[in-house]
Amino acid sequence: MARADWPPERLRRALRLYVLTDRGLSRGRSEVEIVQAALAGGATAIQLRWKAGPLAEAVRAGRALRELCREAGALFVVNDRVDLALALEADGVHLGVEDLPLAEARRLAGNRLVIGFSPSTLEEALAAARAGADYLGVGPVYGTATKADAGPAVGLEHVRQIAQAVSIPVVGIGGITADNARPVIQAGATGVAVISAVVAADDPRAAAAALRAAVDAALAGRA
Repeated sequence: MARADWPPERLRRALRLYVLTDRGLSRGRSEVEIVQAALAGGATAIQLRWKAGPLAEAVRAGRALRELCREAGALFVVNDRVDLALALEADGVHLGVEDLPLAEARRLAGNRLVIGFSPSTLEEALAAARAGADYLGVGPVYGTATKADAGPAVGLEHVRQIAQAVSIPVVGIGGITADNARPVIQAGATGVAVISAVVAADDPRAAAAALRAAVDAALAGRA
């Protein structure tokens, strides 16, 4: 799909429950198994998070996830790698401050990709919005051991500050569960992104369903 297929309102809906894959946390289950369960439970976006391993394997896994997402009408995003996202015909790519600069990613991808960005500060968030980011991932909200480079928890006030300062969607990430998702939405986030809460769960489908219900209820209460 092209970026034109994800206009702002559709993109906002797609960012409600954003699940990132992580082979190290999946307890031996494949990306396909995890994503099938997450989508069945109500995940609206999937990110292929590929930190190590052969790229040929990433392509095989990514193609399978892309098809699952297309069938479900979910957003399919690749972490870090613009080249891999383009090769997979993904819907988007998600970048951090140490990845390819956002402006260069947009130059390469044109309107073919939704581009997400993880800012560390309000200033980086504002700069990313100006440079053409389509959404921001803000965190870690509550702190997490899942991402070694995530840093200390930024808290709900940081989410609120960025959400109020930019017009593009903000997704909270980091230590989020069905029990603490509501305050993230109340702080202004469009949705929540999770890794271990779904990928490492005994029942990923049930975990996704509980998170989706919490997010939907919080959004309904904010309307």
